[in-house]
Amino acid sequence: MAVLTYVLFIIGFAFLIKGADFLINGASAIARKLHVSNLIIGLTIVAFGTSAPELIVNILASAQGNTQIAIGNILGSNIFNILVILGISSIIFPLVVTKDTVWKEIPFCLCATLLLAILANDTLFFVESTTAGLSRIDALIFLIFFIIFLYYVFKNAKKQRKENIDQVQLEIKQYSMSKSIFLIILGLVILNLGAKWVVDGAVELASFFGVSQSLIGLTIVAVGTSLPELMTSAVAAHKKNADLAVGNIVGSNIFNILLILGISAMIRPLPFHVASNIDIGVAILAPLLLFVAMFTGRRKHVLERWEGLIFLIVYVGYLSFLIARG
Repeated sequence: MAVLTYVLFIIGFAFLIKGADFLINGASAIARKLHVSNLIIGLTIVAFGTSAPELIVNILASAQGNTQIAIGNILGSNIFNILVILGISSIIFPLVVTKDTVWKEIPFCLCATLLLAILANDTLFFVESTTAGLSRIDALIFLIFFIIFLYYVFKNAKKQRKENIDQVQLEIKQYSMSKSIFLIILGLVILNLGAKWVVDGAVELASFFGVSQSLIGLTIVAVGTSLPELMTSAVAAHKKNADLAVGNIVGSNIFNILLILGISAMIRPLPFHVASNIDIGVAILAPLLLFVAMFTGRRKHVLERWEGLIFLIVYVGYLSFLIARG
């Protein structure tokens, strides 16, 4: 039975990737029929679609009470997204980042992570308690900030549309309305199946190796659910569409904290181990490094190859720490 669980665990990641692909294709085709611009599709449907694996895995993990997998998945994904995916993407081709991304979106991502640090520890600081975690009130705060972020996205998109700026080049396949709806439903079904197998496999792996569910969530599950972001950003970097590569990652990280952790904590309050503050610290360090990198090197607002290499070295160091911590 355990062998089957491990096989399904691997297949589950493939299902998460393909399910997200079906979901994005179906929703994008419908949006195109409704004359929605590439910019809006890129900022909403594609961003949400690449975060769908994290969302479905977290909903299922929270519902089953595997809260450490839910927390580890988001923290691990956000760290992996910036340090590894942007590190690899910048090595493929140096990433030139727009002024708005540097001064608005990256700081917003950093603030969202700082908000997570505060809300996860507020009971330790302000209430006489020995436990930390995210309550349903915290979840509501996350979701309110997510709505504020969506308002910024649409306001910015409206401004760019008025200025006739629609630089997001998306290859959107055309389908009939019925096939598009079928793809969305199929994508959701496959995502749910994949998520169940991934969560079950993660619990089994943690038990087999005698390590915490948090470690499995921070590493294997986080990397697996980040594969759609990796492919999207790597392809964008290869096509020299740098801002889409960075925007996809920064937007996904904001989605992960504000929307996914918000929904997860609303389903079931998420207890935090104090040791997780180290992981939160690394999750804060990652966007901070990205922001600093915009002002170092030969050119401003560029993530250069040597900076990407530093990102990868930092991640290897963090991964070594996780393994040593167990």
